[in-house]
Amino acid sequence: MSVLMRSVSGIRGIVGPDFNPIVVSEYVNAFVQLLGAKKVVVGRDTRPSGTMVEGCVAAALQAAGADVVLLGMVSTPTVEMAVIQRRADAGIIITASHNPIEWNALKFLNHEGIFLDEAQVQKLFTLVDGHHFEWQNHAGVGSISHEGDADPYKGGADAGHIQAILNLPCVDVELIRKRNFKVAYDGVNGAGSLIIPQLLRELGCEIAAINITPDGIFPHNPEPTSENLSDLRRAVLEKKCDVGFATDPDADRCALVDEQGVAIGEEYTLALAVEFMLRRNKGPVTVNLSTSRMVEDIAARYGVPAFRSKVGEINVTMAMKENGSVIGGEGNGGVILPDLHYGRDGILAVALTLHYLAEREMSLSALVAEIPAYTIDKRKFDLRGKSLPELYARLEKVFPDATVDKRDGLRFAWERSWVHARPSNTEPVVRVIAEAPTAAEANHLCLTVEAQLR
Repeated sequence: MSVLMRSVSGIRGIVGPDFNPIVVSEYVNAFVQLLGAKKVVVGRDTRPSGTMVEGCVAAALQAAGADVVLLGMVSTPTVEMAVIQRRADAGIIITASHNPIEWNALKFLNHEGIFLDEAQVQKLFTLVDGHHFEWQNHAGVGSISHEGDADPYKGGADAGHIQAILNLPCVDVELIRKRNFKVAYDGVNGAGSLIIPQLLRELGCEIAAINITPDGIFPHNPEPTSENLSDLRRAVLEKKCDVGFATDPDADRCALVDEQGVAIGEEYTLALAVEFMLRRNKGPVTVNLSTSRMVEDIAARYGVPAFRSKVGEINVTMAMKENGSVIGGEGNGGVILPDLHYGRDGILAVALTLHYLAEREMSLSALVAEIPAYTIDKRKFDLRGKSLPELYARLEKVFPDATVDKRDGLRFAWERSWVHARPSNTEPVVRVIAEAPTAAEANHLCLTVEAQLR
């Protein structure tokens, strides 16, 4: 059975059987046709298969008539920024994010450095499925340039990204430097391994870094969830750090560990960022349907509306644009700040968290204690062989008293709790996420859904 995943998050699959040069070249060709792209920026994470895929992508772009700008190993948000800074027509990110090492993927960006929307993605897939490919003759082949460190932005795309963050009005570099923070960082040997230590040095931090060899050999499960952060928790305690940060392999997600060595959960990354921004710029907030209601509580405290969108970065981005949100994101540690760009950015999350700590002159655990507490329970179950329509029908009977949202799977909500069941955009699984005031309540909601999956 093929496991090539196709969604608004792009395409991803296991390298070899489902994700190979033929597949890559077909999707890249269709992408160039779809956008009429003449200049395309390309970046990759640290996976060992990345250089192979990069070569395939570059050759396919040239053969389709596009000029290629290769950034090399950079984070996902760095590519998104580079599309804007280079005034490119499009971008391609080679990363399977938190998926295991045997996977790789392509994420497709438009000229704004944001993902293709659902309509564009469907057109892309139609071109591929219909085998509508256009290859140039010898006179139409595009050019290729390797930027790396020898690029006009003085230090490569990483330097341009960092400088844009430091130039944000909401980031007071001197205030952060005065605190002399001691910071632990787990880069999971991914794309954040170079750029985040560089940012921390710019912010005057003493760094206790682990797993920052950018070879793509993940030392533990690369998803930055609490259960995978034991190394970082240990580093925070042993080095007596003020805070610990962990990013996923492409560094668009960031999770936090407090000064007591407690992994507080990636949901708090966005919640703290929202609190930070609304203190200085009151305006709407947008999150996805699976994000903690902490954000809604914070928005209510400041008297601003909180909107929800379907899961997926582009869905949040489009909703943010429509309602004029000042900040938004997803509860997996993905912060989106329009003042910088419309993509989830783990590097930005580091800077915002440090500024908030410096501004409030409080510990991270104390800041977390100010936010209304909930317990969130996240699980996933193999999707293959199961009927989602049948599952949804059974769940509607099990939860007859809930408010139901059918935009993305099924989300059942009550006054202080909710549960969301939906197919993943990135894995062949059903994701079930529940939140309630207590762990027992959240656990019960997940178990109730699980029982209907059998």
